[in-house]
Formats: sequence, structure tokens, C-alpha cells
Amino acid sequence: MTTLFALATALLWGLADFGGGLLTRRVPALTVVVASQTLAVVVLGVIVVGTGGWSEAGPQLWCAVAAGVVGPVAMLSFYKALALGPMGVVSPLGSVGVVVPVAVGLALGERPGPGQFAGIAVAVAGIVLAGGPELRGAPVQRQAVVLTLVAAFGFGAVMALIAEASTTLTGLFLALFVQRVTNVAVGGAALWVQVRRGNPALPEGAGLGLLWGMVPALAFVGLADVAANGTYSLAAQNGPVTVAAVLSSLYPVVTALAAFVMLKERLRAVQAAGAGLALAGTVLLAAG
Repeated sequence: MTTLFALATALLWGLADFGGGLLTRRVPALTVVVASQTLAVVVLGVIVVGTGGWSEAGPQLWCAVAAGVVGPVAMLSFYKALALGPMGVVSPLGSVGVVVPVAVGLALGERPGPGQFAGIAVAVAGIVLAGGPELRGAPVQRQAVVLTLVAAFGFGAVMALIAEASTTLTGLFLALFVQRVTNVAVGGAALWVQVRRGNPALPEGAGLGLLWGMVPALAFVGLADVAANGTYSLAAQNGPVTVAAVLSSLYPVVTALAAFVMLKERLRAVQAAGAGLALAGTVLLAAG
């Protein structure tokens, strides 16, 4: 079950990133984050009320709050790093955050077998290569590297925190709701500061009608991201965190393949090799 839930996480995160990337071509990234997460809060609120999730409230919800604070910081750092570029270096570096949940799993006493260790190494190499790293002629600003590492470890911390935020299914719904409410609060505050500084929340000349027309796509991005957090939590609770974390981090492969299928973007040789290695690592982990 861990393998299935983790692969579902990779699929959902990959599609959410692809959808979010398309939306940020039309609307500022922070606006996309706040709007998509607000829609997710509404849906999760209904689910929590319907399932009686409030009864699961406890100290572990502080992990959800922490994940809700760290998540937007990591995301904004990542977008800023992508803006500084080059994307071919920044994108693969963003996946090194997988070391955080893996380290947590090892610290908790998990000891993967030799086959699983090999699978982890092969899959992580595939994840990095699938981003299409620029191996030459790509000067990188120190600020871009720092921001990318902040984002990467932030993403990894969210994975570790959300896995500890609940132990039951109804509790998971509540934890995800709390996480998203915190996301909206932190992201909304950042958006307000941005607007106060003269950076508009929407493109010049565009009104709320533009955002309203994007509601279905925003809802998909927000709910896919929420679902990915949920399936990751289930993966981590039903098996080794080290395996769940690595398999869930295959999402860059999904994003690259989605761009290939939907936008006809051609995969570079290094990306195709990365996808193949990621698949081989998945097989090793599943068999281990």
C-alpha cells in the first residue's frame, strides 16, 4: 500500500505543479497559490464538518500548523529561485529536499534493505536528472542556490510534518484543513504586503473576471495538492517513510511528462534518462 499511495502522491503533485505552472503564465504566482488554497479550504471545511473531524483535534495539529507556515515560504522561495534561474539548474536542485523525510525515517529506526537502498539511490538520481539539469554554460547566482535549498528543505519538512499530523483518516482531513487555513493566512499576508508595495495581484487591466474564469483550474491545482499531502501521509503511515518519501518525490518526472504530452515540449536526453532511472528505482523499492 505504501508504494501505491506514494506513487499516487507523485502523480498528484506532478499534475498540480504542471497546472500551477500554466496558471502562473497568466496570473502572478502568489495569487495562484492563495486562490487555489482558498478553494481547497472550502472543500476541506465541508469534509471536516461532514466527517466530524473536529473530534480528532489534539496537540499533533501543531505539526499541521507548522507545515502550513513552512509550505508557502518554501513555494515562494522556489518561484523566486526559478525567476533568477537558470531553471535547468534550479528545478532539479528543488528535489533534494527528499533527504529531510528520509533522514527522519532513519532517525526513527527504519533500516531499508540493500535493494531498497539501491532503489533510493537510483530513484533520487532519476529525479534530479528528470529536471533536465544544465551541465554547462549556466552561471548560477548564489542567491538562486540559497533560495532553492531553502525551498527544497522546506518541501521536505512539510512532508515530514504532515506525516506526523494525524493517525486516523478523519484526523487527516482535519490536519489538512488546518494546514491549508494556515497556508492561506500566510500567503494572504504576503500577497497583501506585495500589493501594498505596488505589485498588483492581477495583471494590469485585468479584473476579478479573469480569476473567476480560472476557478476550475485553480480548484484542480489546490485539490490535487491537498490530495497529494493526504496520500503521502497515508503512505508514510502504512510503511517505511524512507520509501514513501523517495517514491513521492518522483513528481518532477510527472511534470516533465505532462509538459511533453500536453504542450508538446520535447524531453532532453538527460530528462529521458532520468525518467528511466526513476522508473528503475521505483521497481527496486517496490520489490525490496
